[in-house]
Amino acid sequence: MLPQAADFRAEADALHELLATLTDADWARPTLFKRWTVNDIVQHLHAGDLMAAASVAGEDPFRKMRAEIQQARDNGLTRVEETRQRLGNPTGKRLLDIWLAKAVSLSDALSVLPPDTRLKWAGPDMGVRMFATARQMETWAHGQAIYDLMGASRAPTDRLRNIAEIGVRTYGWTFVNRGQDVPGPAPYVRLTAPSGGIWEWNDPSPDNSVEGSALEFCQVVTQTRNAADTALLSTGHPARAWMRLAQCFAGPPEDPPPPGARHPAKP
Repeated sequence: MLPQAADFRAEADALHELLATLTDADWARPTLFKRWTVNDIVQHLHAGDLMAAASVAGEDPFRKMRAEIQQARDNGLTRVEETRQRLGNPTGKRLLDIWLAKAVSLSDALSVLPPDTRLKWAGPDMGVRMFATARQMETWAHGQAIYDLMGASRAPTDRLRNIAEIGVRTYGWTFVNRGQDVPGPAPYVRLTAPSGGIWEWNDPSPDNSVEGSALEFCQVVTQTRNAADTALLSTGHPARAWMRLAQCFAGPPEDPPPPGARHPAKP
């Protein structure tokens, strides 16, 4: 099985374990992510998996789905409203079941594609490995808001290596997506893995680097935490500028949460 597809499946299974414990009232509670409810977040993940499945099916199904979504947005629906309308607004246990079933089938479909396959997405085309990583990243990142809401802990795993990789690769994208000049060469990144190993990217530089835990780096590049709320050490202007704005996901520019805005609920 394609390792990245297996990691996507494992990420969905891990989130499913938490979601299966929620009551109907929990599903309707707003999170600290844009006040989206748990239902909104899982509907968003399911919609993303449906779009990914359309991309796997071919360019025509993908473009058709994208056009339908854009038409609804042009007619005045918000992203959340469009998703609710298109999916029929499933909630709670029913939503949990259809979301997981699609995530599993998508993981299986990605696993059997030739390794040199390229797939359409909202941003640039992606190779199948990075495409599967993007689905893992979305599942992990959006899941954080639910863990925070419930005050639940989530033990980090070395699956974060994939998310750190997409975070490093999107250094330039963070600025280009905002219409800004890239402030300098890609920083040296040195992270401590959950298992205790060291992960490194780019050439070592004493004047341009990001160092710290892989967990906190992944939280920053996915915008589930502000860099100021972590112990990451950013040295040099390019590195500091990146950590202030880092965005590893496709779509229009998004600002990281303000310092202190995203955190676990207190017992």
